[in-house]
Amino acid sequence: MASQSSKSSPKKPKLVRDSFTIPKTEFIAIDALKTRAIALGTSVKKSELLRAGLMVLQGLSDAAYKAALIAVPTLKTGRPTGADKPKAAAPTKAAVKSPAKAAPKPAVKVASKKATAPRPAAKAPAKKVVASKAVAKKRVARKVATPAVKSA
Repeated sequence: MASQSSKSSPKKPKLVRDSFTIPKTEFIAIDALKTRAIALGTSVKKSELLRAGLMVLQGLSDAAYKAALIAVPTLKTGRPTGADKPKAAAPTKAAVKSPAKAAPKPAVKVASKKATAPRPAAKAPAKKVVASKAVAKKRVARKVATPAVKSA
């Protein structure tokens, strides 16, 4: 058993999915870097660009790394609100794909179940139930009294 585990290939790294807020100018810079990579004869994804940037940052000296961090302005975390968004901006790709997400949903007042649910019908009086049982007994009696006709 121990020899089999040494022959197996190394495990793939666990992937993590995350989301973040980025200024529109920097988001456009990602597209420019993608276009630049295509001009150099290679295609690249956004995640690959970000990972390449991390590799470059890891290779910097402490002073250069600190200078790069200081150059990046701090952003308010979370999703941008209506006040944070620029006015009369061109629609983004996300807005074109899902316009329903751009507009907030109106609050809906939910009525109680008692008010909206139909009331169950009142039970039939006992006399009608007895009468229906009597009718059923008569039908059964008729079927039993009638001889079964066998076809040849």
